[in-house]
Amino acid sequence: MPRHILRINLNNELDIVLAYKRAMQLSERLGVALANQTKFATAVSEICRNVIEYVGNGSIQFNYTEDNGVNYLEAIISDRGRGIGNLDLILQQSSQLGYGSARGKGIINSKKLVDQFDIESEFERGTKVTLRRKVPAQAALVTKNLLDQWAMEFEQEADISPYAEIKKQNMQLLELLEQLRIRNLEAEQQLQEITRLNSKLRQSNTEISELLEDRDKKNKLLQKINNNLDAFAHTVSHDLRSPLQNIIGITAAIDTYIDNKHLDEAKKLLPMMHEQTVKMDRLITGILAYSLAGHHDLQRRFVDTSVLLHQIIASIQLPDAFTIEVQPDLPNLFTQEIYLHQVLSNLISNAVKYHDTPEQGLIKVKFEKHPDRILFSVEDNGPGIPAEYQPHIFDMFERGQYNQRLDSTGLGLSIVKKIVTEKGGNVWIESHGRGTTFLFTWPVEDLLADKEEN
Repeated sequence: MPRHILRINLNNELDIVLAYKRAMQLSERLGVALANQTKFATAVSEICRNVIEYVGNGSIQFNYTEDNGVNYLEAIISDRGRGIGNLDLILQQSSQLGYGSARGKGIINSKKLVDQFDIESEFERGTKVTLRRKVPAQAALVTKNLLDQWAMEFEQEADISPYAEIKKQNMQLLELLEQLRIRNLEAEQQLQEITRLNSKLRQSNTEISELLEDRDKKNKLLQKINNNLDAFAHTVSHDLRSPLQNIIGITAAIDTYIDNKHLDEAKKLLPMMHEQTVKMDRLITGILAYSLAGHHDLQRRFVDTSVLLHQIIASIQLPDAFTIEVQPDLPNLFTQEIYLHQVLSNLISNAVKYHDTPEQGLIKVKFEKHPDRILFSVEDNGPGIPAEYQPHIFDMFERGQYNQRLDSTGLGLSIVKKIVTEKGGNVWIESHGRGTTFLFTWPVEDLLADKEEN
């Protein structure tokens, strides 16, 4: 059952101001938050203003009531006017009204500002609007004596100045707006922080994805290296085992000849043993050269490629009538000389070594400058390399079934490929029938503009 607190007759603007003030005071004493105090008092003011504007007079009754276990501050505003004929339309389509639209907006706005809203209107019997605001559960116990005491205090309160009260209301509204502004700023800052954190999270996810991708690449590279090491170890053990077994067999034969006093026969086997030891030494040296290819931390230096090539050619034992033509005006480079020396010497030596008609042998060394690379080529007029062997020509220990030589380790071209690859270049061959051209690229950054050492 509602407990009556106080009643105010509505006859003029001052009564609207008083109703607003009492709504604020009662909601404050009942522990309602400031924002909700303002909402409730504003709703009361809207309905009271409708009464004064459209009817001329009425009343407002403030109650303390309970509904389904919830306590409310209740304001019942009533008038004895003609009623609202288009109430249903106002409640359904308040934004599209013609006549009476201001009154309709006041009703709709008030409805949005309270916890419970009810309106009754009958033709020629007036209108009654009930507004309710929830009282916090933690509010102090409200007794009849306390409500009577509040009513007495309100009666004894000095007359209010409508201007002072309106100013107070405006100050409260300004304070509320300032609180809303601060909350909006805080919300904006929080949104910016969330945006920053999301951006950082996306960046972290991108970095993690890149790290995972890099890890996968390194794992694949490691797997490839491991596979290469397995193949390398298998091939090395096989190639070293062959001359070693020959040496063991020759040694056993020499021991047998010596035991049987056949020294002449034993001496005949010594050249064979020497040949096998030289073969093993050459193989071990080649393996060492391959393992170190491109791994030296060498300083770059000025290299006159023409001079380097003539030094390489001078170190090779050329058959009679064998010709090597070197393109004039070869470039000057600022690079690791030993690497370029190994590549060119291996390619030229192979071209000489595997030529089938050395008396007519011809090698041409050429150079081309491109915007993104330097291109060298070593071309010979030898027997050529069959197409089926070309894909494997740079593999370790690949001698090719078409051309077996005892003095070949099968590592020369592997060393060439390893050095060129680690310098960031490519190496390939072109061979169609007779003749073979080996081509390799070198970093254009190593090219010098003139022949003066920097």
